[in-house]
Amino acid sequence: QLSLVESGGGTVQPGGSLRLSCQASGFTLNMYAVAWFRQAPGKEREGVSCITGTDDTTTYQDIVKGRFTISRDRATNTVYLQMNSLKPEDTAVYYCAARRGVHAYTPAAYDYWGQGTQVTVSS
Repeated sequence: QLSLVESGGGTVQPGGSLRLSCQASGFTLNMYAVAWFRQAPGKEREGVSCITGTDDTTTYQDIVKGRFTISRDRATNTVYLQMNSLKPEDTAVYYCAARRGVHAYTPAAYDYWGQGTQVTVSS
């Protein structure tokens, strides 16, 4: 069975950090573009960062640029999202998703999704 599993979410104060993990089982992520999306209550799902499958090129949306870092560990079939300088507006359920091909920020473009992990930034 092909699946993605996120972990690492939690509650932190503004300015804090979290590292999210996205581990694949049943397939290798090495040739897949992997993106992190998030969805806050009452809002649409939005992409925040992506890493390509071919050469690990990374992209970030402006809302997280300079604060979040996406990376891949090919040995453990895992993609990470390091989140620093967290703000209350970063509060959301975070999802990882994988697709063959180039990176994209359109949810419908992705074939595999994790179940999500809650990130809450609050004082």
